[in-house]
Amino acid sequence: MKKIVALPLIVAVAMGAAACSKKTDAANNADVSADLNAAANDAIADVNAATADATDNSAAAVDNAAATDANASNAM
Repeated sequence: MKKIVALPLIVAVAMGAAACSKKTDAANNADVSADLNAAANDAIADVNAATADATDNSAAAVDNAAATDANASNAM
């Protein structure tokens, strides 16, 4: 009979210790870190895409300027 009463007490203490442990905080920190890393990766991807677009636009502007110069030379 004493074992039957002791077992729920042991389970209650174990559950209380598990609830108070820092493992939950570590898991939360890992989740937050994963979210922050994903957000940072998205931001970096956006910057890289904007840089690629700007580079393409610059190359197009140079091509347009060269075409304009060629047209001006042909007009003379």
